[in-house]
Amino acid sequence: MRSSPSWGSSHLGGVSLVGLAILASCLCFPASGQKIGHGYRLVSMGKSPDGAGLLGFLEVKQATGTYGPDIRHLKIFAKHETKDRLRVHITDAEHERWEVPYNLLPREQVPHAKPSTESAQSKPTEYLGEELVFAYKADPFGFTVKRKSNGQTLFDTNAEAGDPYNSMVFKDQYLELSTRLPSTAALYGLGENTQPGGIQLRPNDPYTLYTTDISAINLNMDLYGSHPFYMDLRNVGGEGSTHGVLLLNSNGMDVVYRGTSLTYKIIGGVFDFYFFAGPSPLAVVDQYTSLIGRPAPMPYWAFGFHQCRWGYRNLSVVEKVVEGYKNAQIPLDVIWNDDDHMDAAKDFTLDAKNYPRDKLLAFLKKIHSDGMKYIVLIDPGIAVNNSYGVYVRGTAKDVFIKYEGKPYLAQVWPGPVYFPDYLNPNGVSWWIDEIARFHELVPVDGLWIDMNEASNFCTGKCELPKTHQCPEPKSTTPWICCLDCKNITKTRWDDPPYKINASGAHVPLGFKTIATSATHYKGVLEYDAHSLYGFSQAVATHKALQGLEGKRPFILTRSTFVGSGRYAAHWTGDNKGTWKDLKYSISTMLNFGMFGMPMVGSDICGFYPKPTEELCNRWIELGAFYPFSRDHANFASPRQELYVWDSVAKSARNALGLRYKLLPYLYTLNYEAHTTGAPIARPVFFSFPNFTKAYGLSTQFLLGSSVMVSPVLKKSATVVKALFPLGTWYNLFDMSKAVLSRDDRYITLDAPLHEINVHVYQNTVLAMQRGGTKSKEARMTPFTLVVTFPLGATDGEAKGKVFLDDDQQPEMELAEGQSTYVDFYANLQKGTVKVWSNVLYGSFILQKGLLIEKVKVLGLAGVGKGLSIEVDGEPLSDTSGVHFVQSSTMDLEKLEGTNKPRSLMVEVGGLALPLGKSFSMSWKMGVHG
Repeated sequence: MRSSPSWGSSHLGGVSLVGLAILASCLCFPASGQKIGHGYRLVSMGKSPDGAGLLGFLEVKQATGTYGPDIRHLKIFAKHETKDRLRVHITDAEHERWEVPYNLLPREQVPHAKPSTESAQSKPTEYLGEELVFAYKADPFGFTVKRKSNGQTLFDTNAEAGDPYNSMVFKDQYLELSTRLPSTAALYGLGENTQPGGIQLRPNDPYTLYTTDISAINLNMDLYGSHPFYMDLRNVGGEGSTHGVLLLNSNGMDVVYRGTSLTYKIIGGVFDFYFFAGPSPLAVVDQYTSLIGRPAPMPYWAFGFHQCRWGYRNLSVVEKVVEGYKNAQIPLDVIWNDDDHMDAAKDFTLDAKNYPRDKLLAFLKKIHSDGMKYIVLIDPGIAVNNSYGVYVRGTAKDVFIKYEGKPYLAQVWPGPVYFPDYLNPNGVSWWIDEIARFHELVPVDGLWIDMNEASNFCTGKCELPKTHQCPEPKSTTPWICCLDCKNITKTRWDDPPYKINASGAHVPLGFKTIATSATHYKGVLEYDAHSLYGFSQAVATHKALQGLEGKRPFILTRSTFVGSGRYAAHWTGDNKGTWKDLKYSISTMLNFGMFGMPMVGSDICGFYPKPTEELCNRWIELGAFYPFSRDHANFASPRQELYVWDSVAKSARNALGLRYKLLPYLYTLNYEAHTTGAPIARPVFFSFPNFTKAYGLSTQFLLGSSVMVSPVLKKSATVVKALFPLGTWYNLFDMSKAVLSRDDRYITLDAPLHEINVHVYQNTVLAMQRGGTKSKEARMTPFTLVVTFPLGATDGEAKGKVFLDDDQQPEMELAEGQSTYVDFYANLQKGTVKVWSNVLYGSFILQKGLLIEKVKVLGLAGVGKGLSIEVDGEPLSDTSGVHFVQSSTMDLEKLEGTNKPRSLMVEVGGLALPLGKSFSMSWKMGVHG
């Protein structure tokens, strides 16, 4: 769930969205190229009070009136907070301004001291850190950020006469700052939006950041989240280097990217920049998430397959869905309810007729015994109803957002609602209590927080109607506003001087959301805090769930902000069952990995309307490799569970079958994400930053560092053109097939209807299990280690790892009896193969009794003979499980002519090596090169 179906045709006070756009552009934007500010001069600069940074004082050069008066005096603070992170903070020198609350997103405080009286130097002055250099110019003031190692300029705010942007502008409701860029820089990020051009930002596409309930089918528009972060990848002399830039600001903004410059236009707050030195993409994300919070650890079962639908009208339907998956032998770990379980769409309630508590508890007992989980939706809007305990208790604790001293009235699915204020400590404690009460009613395994942009079916100041019911009984259009509402334009918060490109039409900021002049705790304006709403709800929900039983929470949220990944997973919202949406899902998924939200995926087969059978085949093949893998559909769409079509069921068994074999790999990536921020699904350039052909690649992606997913994204296609960085890539469905990439040309791979191409890169040790239809059973099956050397190798090295733990613990950390970490290594040298492991805290896995039953080594040179295999220094007595696959059966998909390397796959089966105990295996190849 779900955007209002009426969004595209909505009107406000008789003015259409198109009319609003024309009105805004006619009245509120300066003429093209018009400069609206003259910048600032640096009056003084000195050390901050603690001596750890710089503190300076700026004065406006010449006042202007466009978008309001300039703030005359500014304070600038710069500090190298770590060896690879620089902060530059600019604010009003005389009055406190709105910033993202420090208790919501913890970080270092900016000193409150007055700027130094030291005179500014006339020449550019540098402030050196270990990796970055901050340099500034006094008049007009501008600063640059450079890489210390090579002097490369990463960020440059100095404007020249011929530039299409201003020097810095700082007004109460309009802030502008630009940076010069080399035209060769590849930029990524600035979301959330659906990017038709792929992951790489395109010059002149609009990038507006303001959380909005507008369907993800809308291209290049501000969607559910606000992430003012970008990654900049540059290749100089064949070497790729990356840095990151965060503007920590929750106000609405337009970001104008011209290819050679980038301009921020923000309607409030402060400039609070953080620069991350990289230089690798993984290093940037590591540095970024060390500031905003590491991604939340996910329970093991969350990496299983999930099924949901808005429209499971009663419990018997849900039971039949679970049975349908079981009968079709399609993996399923989690069954979801949208709002169907609720009494009249009210949070924390049950529909006594369609979801009677006794029968629901019996159902949960059954699926829990099978290892399955159950998750339900809650929306932030609390129904205004004096017989509704949640509302009554909330009113008594005064937890709702206010307008003119009274709770702000809106309308969502239950009808008239008030919105809780999650910036209010009382609102958080009330929310925690309501979740605890609900968990007593229904022991759900996670919560889905939706509509939290916040979405509102009405606009403006509304009252309960006196002439009609709202909503009408048995209304078939509950998304149509039925309150009595008036536009609010009387304040500069509701009608600011600069109009961001909201919803692609310059609609008012309060359109179909909370009025921007409404107030939160201690008078905080919705104008400032709007894009934090979903984030603050996720923080409160995480605290509530973790406090229930001390277990690891699972939360799925629609609206997100910087730092949301510390608390929740994300799905990409309301998409369509189209081939284009299938393709777009990859870019959005990859963006959120960069934003520090690695647990992400799109509605498989599309949220609406009816997907074709062929599309659903291809979507589950791709969706089986989303980090968060869930089928979800609209109540008005035909049923699309994976067993509905026999052909889709076959594709699902195939693709999900591999996913469940890869669960230990995915779970280890979960640990890597939680400890370093590394995305689970990654752009190809993350592992191959020097491979420039992959900089814009948005039709393939990596899971971790070395598993490539190359889906079919076109109707009627039975082949797929794929790009592979140089080296050998082995097909994980059939390891006798390999791609040997020698250049940057695309290769054509066979892709029959029920197959997706998934390859693993050379130099990898991949830990896999047998799989199953539940993660609970799959995780207890024996392991196979897949070792990949370059094709035809006579020398080589490979490595891999696996992390397993008691996934009920709130944190993923190495501790005796609670978790085990295993490093795997392989070495090929002068015909001798060695595979070994190094185990940390092995007791946890030893208690589970997990074993390695098979080792497969791919890519060896020559032809096979009998092997003398040693395990831990002793000869392997039973060699009946040793098998060879010669190169004559290899499908070398990118080899031309007859010069094909000879290759051998050696499979050593029949093993029973404890995973929790270090082992060593070796043999001398009886081969001829």
